[in-house]
Amino acid sequence: MRGIELTPEHPVPELVELGEAAEEEGFDALFASCHYNNRDPFVVLDRVAAATDDLLVGPGVANPYETHPVSLASSVATLDEVSDGRAVCGLGAGDRSTLRNLGFERDRPLRRVLEAMKVSQQLWAGERVDHDGTFVARDAGLNYPGAVGEIPVYVGAQGPHMIRMAAKHADGVLVNASHPDDFSWADERVAEGLEERSDDLGQFDFAAYASVSVAEDEAAAREAARPPVAFIAAGAAPPVLDRHGVDHDRAGQIGEAIESGEFSAAFEAVTPAMIDAFCIAGTPDSAAEKIAAVLEYADSFVAGSPLGADPKAAVSLVGAACDRATRE
Repeated sequence: MRGIELTPEHPVPELVELGEAAEEEGFDALFASCHYNNRDPFVVLDRVAAATDDLLVGPGVANPYETHPVSLASSVATLDEVSDGRAVCGLGAGDRSTLRNLGFERDRPLRRVLEAMKVSQQLWAGERVDHDGTFVARDAGLNYPGAVGEIPVYVGAQGPHMIRMAAKHADGVLVNASHPDDFSWADERVAEGLEERSDDLGQFDFAAYASVSVAEDEAAAREAARPPVAFIAAGAAPPVLDRHGVDHDRAGQIGEAIESGEFSAAFEAVTPAMIDAFCIAGTPDSAAEKIAAVLEYADSFVAGSPLGADPKAAVSLVGAACDRATRE
């Protein structure tokens, strides 16, 4: 799979144009990021699905905290229906900083994501569900005419336990990282999870879900990388920060600025080392080399936000970088 992520911070018509361009550039899947302070991802995905023919569409990634898992399953099922079976479900624990703004503390994230995935699969199969775990569902079902069927579920993950869980239970994992060192480490965690995977679940897709910023001017590409890198650094676990020599206090300060809505301060606090660690940023040629290094470990590649300094031009530039990376 070659995928691309759109962040609904732009007007929906502009995002639809980017979705159409992504299909023309040969991308297989499009994910819309899910943050309460951006536009509704399912509205964006519906419009993109209507404007494209073959592109897989799905949230990347939705979390089962701010939306009840049964309601989230219904949204994904509706997307699958309107897209003629092209939905893919990206499911994860959500961004810690923004969820705190809504009063959520991400209690038992691994268990919550696993239960949300299992309940969703039951609902999509046409079953009625009784569940009492990290959330409650009583005699819940989708009152659609017939079962939705199978929808691929990709778990968004950074930590070792979530990656192993995804490899054991899901159709794929979206590892939120951009540096080969992180994927070398994640590859070992995937292998551990696959050892416990049932043969009935079929093939597993280890996908890199990497922040990418490509422009003809390298400095412009790196500057555009600041916003997503700020969110990544703020949410990175201590071992990840240590792996790249990133200062814990600096990352914590960025997280505090994001939580308080001081986004400009958060973005300005991003260091060059953070950009190197948490984004594939540069020209098409340098980005291709970095993507190729990631694909030494991952099966698939999803180009995540910001894509580049100019989103419209970036879709083509990222597509070209991916083409070169897979040829080399």
